[in-house]
Amino acid sequence: MLKKIIKEDNFLSLAGNVVIALLGISGFALLARTLSIDVFGEWVLFITGGSFVEMFRFGITNTGLIRFLSGADKSSRNKLIGSNALIGLGATLFIAVILVFCNVVFKDTISNSGYNLFFKWYPILAFLNLPWNNALVVLQADRKYGKILIVKSINSGLFFLTILVNFFFLNMSLNELVIALLIINAFTSFITIILGWDGTKLITKATSATNKTLLDFGKFTTFTLIGSNLLRSADTLILSLSPLGNEAVALYSIPLKLTELQQIPLRSFVATAFPKMSKASVQGRVNEVKELFYTYSGALTYLFVLMSICTFVFAEFLVLILSGEQYLKVDPVTGFNVVNIVRVFSIYGLLLPIDRMTGIGLDSINKPNINAIKVFVMVAANVIGDFIAIFVFESLIFVAVASIIFTLIGIWMGMYFLNKELSLSYKEIFISGIEFYKNLKDKILKNRFA
Repeated sequence: MLKKIIKEDNFLSLAGNVVIALLGISGFALLARTLSIDVFGEWVLFITGGSFVEMFRFGITNTGLIRFLSGADKSSRNKLIGSNALIGLGATLFIAVILVFCNVVFKDTISNSGYNLFFKWYPILAFLNLPWNNALVVLQADRKYGKILIVKSINSGLFFLTILVNFFFLNMSLNELVIALLIINAFTSFITIILGWDGTKLITKATSATNKTLLDFGKFTTFTLIGSNLLRSADTLILSLSPLGNEAVALYSIPLKLTELQQIPLRSFVATAFPKMSKASVQGRVNEVKELFYTYSGALTYLFVLMSICTFVFAEFLVLILSGEQYLKVDPVTGFNVVNIVRVFSIYGLLLPIDRMTGIGLDSINKPNINAIKVFVMVAANVIGDFIAIFVFESLIFVAVASIIFTLIGIWMGMYFLNKELSLSYKEIFISGIEFYKNLKDKILKNRFA
C-alpha cells in the first residue's frame, strides 16, 4: 500500500511541492532575519519582478506544450519540444534586450528605485534558468513527477544551503546572494542538458507548423499566466510605487509567503489534473473531464477549509516562525499589523481551489481565450481595489480584502463559461469532494485490515 501511494502521481507532485516550499519558506525566513526591512524589500522586488517576467517567457508555450504532448506521437512530440525550446530562447533574448536597454537609458531612475537588483541581474538569470525550466514542463507533460522533484531539489536545495551558510557564517551582500543564485541556476540547467530532459538538442526539429500550434494556443495562455502573476504581484508592485515604500512591501510579503505555503496542495494537484483533463478532452471524453473537475475542486475545497481555519487560529504563531518577533507587533513606521493581514488571507484561501480549477478546466477544453478574459477581469478588479486601498484608505488590510473580491468574481466567471461547455453544478463539487474522502477512507481501511 505504501509503495503504491509513493508511486502515485498526486503524491509525487505533492511531495515535490512540499519539499520545494519548505526550502523556499525556510530560506525566506532566514533572509527576513538576516536583512534589514528595506533591503529585504529590495530582495522581494527582485523575486517579484523575475516571477512576473517568467510568466511571459514560459506562458507562451508551457500550457500548450502540456496539452498537445498529451496525445502526440514520437515525431510530433520531438517537433513540439523543439518548438518549445526555440520559442523560449527567442522570448528570453527579447526580454533580456529590453531590460538591458531600459537599464542603460534610465540608469539613474532605476538605481534610485527598489528595482535596481532586478534590472542588473535578471537578464543573465533568464538565460541560465531557461534549460531547467524547459525540462520541468516536458517532465510535467510526461507526468514524470519524480524527475521534477530531482530538478527542483537541486535548484532550491543548493540555494537554501547557500542562505543557511550565509546566515551563520558569511553575511553576504544582496549582490553576492544573487551571484550565488546565478551559479546554482547554471549548474541546474547543466544537469538537465546532460540528462537530455530540457529538449535543447531538439531545437532543430522545430517546424513552422508546431511553432504556430504552440503560439496560437500560447497567445491566450501567456496573457492568462501574466494575469495570474499580476494577481499575486500587483499588490507588491503597486505598494513599491506608493508612498508606503519598501517597508510596506516587506511587511506584506509575509502573509503572501504564508499564502504560498497554503497553496502547496493546490499547485500539486493542479499539476496532475491538467494533463489528465487535457487528455480526456482531446479524446472527446467530456464526462471524464467533468468528473475530474468535480473531484479535484471538491477535495481541494474541503482541504482548504481545514487549512484556512488553522491559518486563522495560528496566524500569530505562523508569523513568528516565518519572520521573527520584529513582524509580530504593529510596525512603528507604517502602522500595519502583519497578523491581521494573515487572517484576512486565510479567508481568501477558501476560494482558491474552485477558482483555479475553473481556469484549468477552460484551458483543458481548448478555451484559453475565455480563461484569459476571466483572469484579466480579475486583474482589473484587483488593481482598482489596490489603488483604493493604498491611496484612499492607506490600508494593507483593504489590499488583502481586494484579493477576496477579485477571486469571487473569478469563480463566478469561470463557472459561468465552463457551464456553457460542460453543464456544471456547484452542488456536485461538494458531493464529489465528500465522495473522494469516503473512497480514500475505505481504501485505507481495506488495506489496513486486508
